[in-house]
Amino acid sequence: KTYIMEEGKKLMKMGFTVEDIDIRGKKKDELRQILMDKDVIYVAGGNSYYLLKQIKESGFDALVAERVNNGAIYIGVSAGSYVACPTIEQHNWKHLGSDQFGLVDLTAMNLVPFLIFAHFEEKMRELVEKNVVSTKYPVVALYDTQAVLVENGKWKIVGEGKREFYNGFKETLI
Repeated sequence: KTYIMEEGKKLMKMGFTVEDIDIRGKKKDELRQILMDKDVIYVAGGNSYYLLKQIKESGFDALVAERVNNGAIYIGVSAGSYVACPTIEQHNWKHLGSDQFGLVDLTAMNLVPFLIFAHFEEKMRELVEKNVVSTKYPVVALYDTQAVLVENGKWKIVGEGKREFYNGFKETLI
């Protein structure tokens, strides 16, 4: 929570209005009212299983897709980037055996057609290379200094660091 508050302060210094919204326990209609005028939806990290469970239970996934299709910007950090992918299966690569909060279906919001492996470090290379063979999706492993910029169905990696692409991942935005 401290990390999220610090990020919120940085965004406010840049001139953004920030509203902290907890989707837990909220219904789709309530969230629709909250999100209808938001230009940016920033989803922070945490446990990917817990986050995805709350997203599915609240209907947040459909609302985010609706808002993004109407021009809103989605920013996902860590678990927030995982849930933007087709599935959160990559969470298991680092956290096998972590609490799944009763979640069986790992299908996520599918805002992008690839998997993001966040917080990549060189010492994780073998772990990633071992696990990418078990997924059908292209994978980009991101260092903490990087992000994926997606615009009009195309994407590219921005930020500092070597590009770590697997399973045929290709940048499409130049």
